[in-house]
Amino acid sequence: MKVWRVLLVALSFLMLSGCLVTFKDAPIAAQPAPKQLLGKWTSKDAWGEARNLNIRAVDKTRYEAVVYPKGEPKARDRYTFIVARHGSRWYASANLPAKLGGGYTLNGFELNDNGELVVYDLDLDQIKQAIGQSALNGEPVETSQGSGVQIQSPSATVFAYLDDPANSDVFVEVARYQRAIK
Repeated sequence: MKVWRVLLVALSFLMLSGCLVTFKDAPIAAQPAPKQLLGKWTSKDAWGEARNLNIRAVDKTRYEAVVYPKGEPKARDRYTFIVARHGSRWYASANLPAKLGGGYTLNGFELNDNGELVVYDLDLDQIKQAIGQSALNGEPVETSQGSGVQIQSPSATVFAYLDDPANSDVFVEVARYQRAIK
């Protein structure tokens, strides 16, 4: 069960818990991340277990997140991702392996005034509703994580939908990290 928990927390940071909503094409173009994103973070998962997150730059626009449970540094999961700012929001995206449905993820994140890193995932039900209403174009997809959808709309359409104030609740909080104390 611990391996599953570690995977869930890791995936939630890097969009993989949100892998139930994926994108056929990369939804963002890579930009440099805010410097405050880099470094060591800690959190507690839904079971109250401490988790560590270390984010570092791979190059000017790619980043790596290493996630592991406290006290188990060998149980590390590594994910490479990119970030971009659109309007007032920051987004992160990672390329998924085929076993998770392939395509790309899209998560929102913020570095709030309390010094926390808050990560948001797309709400699967609301995205399905948007597809049903033809606001977005997408198809069902089955992954090892469950049933989901793959968005096939171009980025401009996706961000027009996300920027609409009527859709402000399409993102749900999935993780909240505090800066690790040295």
